Amino acid sequence: MAESIKILIVDDYAVVRAGLRALIELEPDMVVVGEANGGLTAVSQTRALAPDVVIMDLVMPEGDGLTAVRAIRREKLSARILVLTDFNDEDHVMAAMGENVDGYLLKDAASDGVVDAIRSIYRGKFVLHPAIAQIVLFAAEKTVNAPKSTIHALTPRETDVLRLVAKGFTNQSIGENLGIDERTVRLHVTHILHKLNLENRTQAALYALRNGLASLR
Repeated sequence: MAESIKILIVDDYAVVRAGLRALIELEPDMVVVGEANGGLTAVSQTRALAPDVVIMDLVMPEGDGLTAVRAIRREKLSARILVLTDFNDEDHVMAAMGENVDGYLLKDAASDGVVDAIRSIYRGKFVLHPAIAQIVLFAAEKTVNAPKSTIHALTPRETDVLRLVAKGFTNQSIGENLGIDERTVRLHVTHILHKLNLENRTQAALYALRNGLASLR
């Protein structure tokens, strides 16, 4: 039998945590390994429990979600992070994208949508609520200004990597798709950022979306 997906739920409202736990525990391939009511606890719980997926609210009294995501990434903990929040403004969305979260859903998402998102993220895919996808596309038009001609500076392999970065694939998943090792993927990403004069993977993904190299659909 396949190993269960281990999930940590982070939300300051007990009723939300209870609802998510009840939903997840109906799934035979998932298990809730812990809960946290704030960002500070979320980091320590991620470190101690080694969840596969962290469901993270963004705004909480005891440490905000973005700070927690930043700490989890800085410590190179392996958990994938699914934002589940009420906030659908561009500031929150793009701040989360800048921290390389693995998905962003709103709390009005259908129950089966949340479950499907957990599975997708666990498998290395990127997930966006439809309303959030529109915000990301709009931000791509506004913020990524590298000239289109610089696409031709990329090698065919770098272009392949960029397409998968834009789809939210992890380095490991990109390597598996292209038949190359993870270290080579990291090197390609470094070259892409340098050639396109971009600062991070999020800008690279937005650049790819804006220039038609990838699509959110």
